[in-house]
Amino acid sequence: MTAVDAASTVHVHGDRTPEFDAVLSRDALAFVADLEARFGPRRRELLAARAERQQRFDAGEAPDFDPGTAAIRDGDWSVRPAPADLQDRRVEITGPVDRKMVINALNSGAKCFMADFEDATSPTWANLIGGQINLRDAVARTIAHVDPATGKRYGLGDDLATLIVRPRGWHLEDAHLSLDGRRLSAGLVDFGLYVFHNHAALRGLGSGPYFYLPKLEHADEARLWADVFAFAEARLGLSRGTVRATVLIETLPAAFQLHEILHALKDWAVGLNCGRWDYIFSYIKRLRARPDRVLPDRAAVTMTAPFMRAYARLVIETCHRRGAHAMGGMSAFIPVKDDAAANAAAIEQVRADKSREVQDGHDGTWVAHPGLVAVAKEVFDEHMPAANQLSRTAGYTATAAELTAPAPGAITEAGVRGNVGVAVLYVASWLRGQGAAPIHNLMEDAATAEIARAQLWQWRTHGARLDDGRAVDAALLDDIFDDELARLRRDLGAEFDTGRTAEAAGVVRDLVFRSDFVEFLTLPAYERLIEPRRPV
Repeated sequence: MTAVDAASTVHVHGDRTPEFDAVLSRDALAFVADLEARFGPRRRELLAARAERQQRFDAGEAPDFDPGTAAIRDGDWSVRPAPADLQDRRVEITGPVDRKMVINALNSGAKCFMADFEDATSPTWANLIGGQINLRDAVARTIAHVDPATGKRYGLGDDLATLIVRPRGWHLEDAHLSLDGRRLSAGLVDFGLYVFHNHAALRGLGSGPYFYLPKLEHADEARLWADVFAFAEARLGLSRGTVRATVLIETLPAAFQLHEILHALKDWAVGLNCGRWDYIFSYIKRLRARPDRVLPDRAAVTMTAPFMRAYARLVIETCHRRGAHAMGGMSAFIPVKDDAAANAAAIEQVRADKSREVQDGHDGTWVAHPGLVAVAKEVFDEHMPAANQLSRTAGYTATAAELTAPAPGAITEAGVRGNVGVAVLYVASWLRGQGAAPIHNLMEDAATAEIARAQLWQWRTHGARLDDGRAVDAALLDDIFDDELARLRRDLGAEFDTGRTAEAAGVVRDLVFRSDFVEFLTLPAYERLIEPRRPV
């Protein structure tokens, strides 16, 4: 299939404006369509392999290191050195791709900004193509924004963060674009549009097309990205290794494939990141048939839990052995307005989290709010005077038992109620088009909502007991759902219905009470999100 032939078969099922059409140009769509035609079938095969692997886990097989790839784990090799603007990544800020966020994140004082098309962005058509426009303008250094409510103007300063883009994961498809009657891979859409429109301007800035790769479960999935990168570089006339990627280790199976993932991406990889919230969700999901792996309240599953400590330390050791950056994760705490004591407590929580990370050996960390950049930077500056800690190794290893040991702690009624409230409020926000939502002074995104609904399903399925002895059964959950929804209706008033909270409650309730486990809540929710579509 030639590029022109590919473009002629792409259908756009979304509104078109002159600005959108600049992103959805014939040549850009041809590039994306070619990616889909070449790599879409393998993506679907890899998703089928995930399902087969899950069947084995459900039948009693435990996650473990692959004896067939021992030579990769034992071998002497390293990844390609990082480019100059990715050598020091001590603080990275993350957030959605809306215009104001992009400007504020680039100006935040962080070393890097991860512009997130995935967990922090609700995938409306306007958000996705608007996000591509925002990133294009940011790379061109022309981005500006006037807040319609305040009239305040936002523009770029002089000291800007390095831009890294997180495309959507392999499991997601985009209903707004189709090729030969089939939805396109969402990740290939996000990657393809961004690299096509910005590779030349990024080179002019002395940078490049940098990416965070989410939700990988196996080195074969990383190898698919490697092939995508190699093809894109050849097609766009870029030298090998121009595209660079950091892989989020946010699934339990990926923790057993760290060396293999880096090896598959050897020419493009610059690091691994501890995506802690999705990792906890994946732990529940992949071990969902195991009653001996039930987790306690979400608040009790911290980075100090034994299985989380083992995972983080293994990521650090693996990265440094291979010359890659080991990036820390996100503390959910954010600054608290109008409450000095609560704000001080939140800042100390962040400080403690970042102190543990840098002293463990991480080369950088994440924050979700510009107000936390200075705190994280201060901690890393104190303990990491050099650009990174790549030379630091400790010979650490982790066993399969250590990586799958359950966290200690209790399940409480407050924990159950909190999960119901967070899941419903977040899904309502997502359905309204906002993918990152401050809820109860914590920054919640799709990953934290996934933990909430997955725990409720896990506790009900295995008849877990509260600390007071009551079973978390359907009757108890029914009562708590009713109580929490009644409270939300009182608090929100008419907004309970107009703000899609009632609809979100239906989505969450179905996910919690059904007998099977839905892989991602965003899959059924997406069908509710997308507007009626017409071919163009």
